Amino acid sequence: MGLIYALNGLYFAAFLFLTSLGLNIILGVMGILNLAHGSLYAVGGFMAAFLIGLMAQSSLPVMMLVAFLGAVVVAGMVGFVLETTLIKHMYQRALEYQLLITFGILMLIEDLIKLIFGGESRYASAPFDAMGSLDIMGHTYSVYFLFVMAVAVAAGLFIWWLMVRTRLGIMLRAIEMDREMAQAMGIPMRSLTILAFMLGSAFAGLAGALVVPTTPAVLGMGMDPLIMAFIVVVIGGLGSLRGAFLGALIVGLTRSFTIAYFAELEMPLLFLIAVVILVIRPEGLFGQK
Repeated sequence: MGLIYALNGLYFAAFLFLTSLGLNIILGVMGILNLAHGSLYAVGGFMAAFLIGLMAQSSLPVMMLVAFLGAVVVAGMVGFVLETTLIKHMYQRALEYQLLITFGILMLIEDLIKLIFGGESRYASAPFDAMGSLDIMGHTYSVYFLFVMAVAVAAGLFIWWLMVRTRLGIMLRAIEMDREMAQAMGIPMRSLTILAFMLGSAFAGLAGALVVPTTPAVLGMGMDPLIMAFIVVVIGGLGSLRGAFLGALIVGLTRSFTIAYFAELEMPLLFLIAVVILVIRPEGLFGQK
């Protein structure tokens, strides 16, 4: 059973990695502590559940492509609207203003989700059921779980390529390291901050979309992933892709084995790990000093 617990930990780590990627981009590049990030996760989840239900008679690849791509696009567009209307006024404000405004946005989006999709849970298990399962050392394991892990790895490779191998990524990293110098060098700050917020929102939406085939979309579904993503950022370090990956692995595997053997210690142990990291290395395992 240890192998299954490890695989479950990797599966949960995949969601955390995608969610924390978006949070890391927004917090690292823009300096915005975005409490509304969890609601963008919920937007992706509800949108994917809606599209999967709408395309129930379509082939599995088409259904999944439309549902997941639709969730990513809608979450990204919601991010665009939020940044250009509310978030843009927060860059020079104190932390407490950021927390207040983004918490208000979270409540607003929750109410809009309820208005649009209704207050009831939405189930979208068709991809999970259609993919079936396989035998791993005498244990049955869902193929969909492996698919989610593969998507997370592909997303990580994409972000690495974008940030390291492209001019756009170099400019985003320049903004993260020194906003004033980046602006003095003529980097288009306004368009890149909008893009960064949209990109972070899209990754949150993708994570939410990937979870609904295994867990129903419900109001408030983004709160737990938001808390876990902050723990991942604390452990891994702000602005670090390696940190997000390692932090997600630590949290995912710890959560899986703790639930299996000491369920009541799940959250206390995760917070304890984060506190120890903050005490020993305040910038995180791979964060910049």
